[in-house]
Amino acid sequence: MTTGRRRREPGPRRPVPRRHPALGALLAVAALPVLAGCAWFGDDRATTVEVFDLEVGDCVRTPEEAQVEVTGVTRVPCDDAHQMEVFALVPDAGAGGEAYPGPDALKAFADGACAERFADYVGVDYRDSELFLTYLLPSTRGWGEGDTTVTCLVTTTGATLTSSVAGTGR
Repeated sequence: MTTGRRRREPGPRRPVPRRHPALGALLAVAALPVLAGCAWFGDDRATTVEVFDLEVGDCVRTPEEAQVEVTGVTRVPCDDAHQMEVFALVPDAGAGGEAYPGPDALKAFADGACAERFADYVGVDYRDSELFLTYLLPSTRGWGEGDTTVTCLVTTTGATLTSSVAGTGR
């Protein structure tokens, strides 16, 4: 397992720019992800996981505070309130290169790679969906430690999800 961090890049990512108002505050590492998993707060089904342990189909809560680099997130069952869902993991974001390609190249790669995989998971082309996408990118440090995977996440315009969006055609 690598110990590098991932950069969270704001979405939405559409061919025609459409900004999501709350994505600047998504996927931060703060006290909230740790506390959200405590039974004291009434939710013993939430768990804090490292971003490297996320899998396709995982549903994730958005913390209240934002940070540029993310190491952990709060994963919940998809029938619990959440804001995002992992719909794709795209390895080898550097297109075979060994050197860190830089944030602009990674963003361009993620825009296309995540949009391509959106319909396979949600059931409708991204351009026709009411949902948005965002992603987690490898950081420079993480890249040097072998993390070259882009994590693609589906989200909304702020509405809370209470079920998986897989195959919904939304």
